Amino acid sequence: MKLTDIAGIRLQRQQIISPEFNKPEHLVAYMGAVQAQDYNMSKLAVGLRVPGATDVSIEAALDKGLILRTHVLRPTWHYVHADDIYWMMALTGPRIRTAFLSMDKILGLSADIYTKSKQIFSKALEGGNNLTRDELAVLLQNANISTSDNRLSHILAEAEINSLICSGAKKDGQRTYALLPDRVPAKKAIPKDEALAMLAERYFTSHGPATLKDFIWWSGLTVGEARDGLESILFALESETIGEETYYFSPDVNVAPRQSSLVHLMPAYDEFLISYKDRTASLQHVHNRKIVSINGIFRPIFLVDGQVEGLWKMTAGRDGIDIMVDSFKKLSTAIVSKAERAAEAISKFYDKPVTTSFISQSNYDRSARI
Repeated sequence: MKLTDIAGIRLQRQQIISPEFNKPEHLVAYMGAVQAQDYNMSKLAVGLRVPGATDVSIEAALDKGLILRTHVLRPTWHYVHADDIYWMMALTGPRIRTAFLSMDKILGLSADIYTKSKQIFSKALEGGNNLTRDELAVLLQNANISTSDNRLSHILAEAEINSLICSGAKKDGQRTYALLPDRVPAKKAIPKDEALAMLAERYFTSHGPATLKDFIWWSGLTVGEARDGLESILFALESETIGEETYYFSPDVNVAPRQSSLVHLMPAYDEFLISYKDRTASLQHVHNRKIVSINGIFRPIFLVDGQVEGLWKMTAGRDGIDIMVDSFKKLSTAIVSKAERAAEAISKFYDKPVTTSFISQSNYDRSARI
């Protein structure tokens, strides 16, 4: 295996090509977790990996509680399967709690405030009640708990990592919170060593080839925890050393060369890029700041054979969606045609017509109605 093979294998293992699942919740379970910081982009990330999935079908899975959106792994939102939320939260929640400590001091958030807030949430959401972020904020304010200066976000995240609340069903078009035990009955705790092995197996099966450093980054675990998880499943993985890095992956990967290029338009914060500490298999260093801002914003990416060859931007209007592809270099007619087909996949996901346009440093332009 060469470094140039890795991107192509990841396209396969991440279900971007040759997808194996026909339900969004099954895809999420296979992936372990899918970053969901950007709500709309994360729905598209799931949908592009599940044939026939639409924005409506992803929303339905979220409303039914088959997929839950919560703070897990790292201190940001992820989608997880309902069956996985308790053991994943037990495993990674303490690390998120530790990450919040310094900001708690800055915001003046104490254990007493968190306890009182969770009591308010428990009472307000009991009986299957779902409330919006704003509605919960009013309840806190009425109890003299300030929600300014990002305090509300931390109070809600604290309740999430304590397995008290999670995403609820939409209400009047707005996202809500619900009590986690109402959405998913509590499950028997899993021993930590088993949970570490399960998380490692999910990651290296769905995201490999990947390194231990990649797994540490994605999971939010300590170095020791991540190493223990990986070592416990080495018997089920294959590995290749390239330079000074060892990559681990499922044994059933396909490294056969392809006869024609693969082109994809992947959303912001997509797992294809964000789930790795070292992204050089797909992203040249010279382009890094164009894709990942200095404050950690991951932009939508234009892929050719698993290599980031530009950005894309989507603008929704009353009559449809406009997609503009901004490539790093002049594109061939064949690549443009395949990019238009990639845009068509987004058209089908939203059930709206899409207009695509192309710009590049070579001033190459073309527009087409899909």
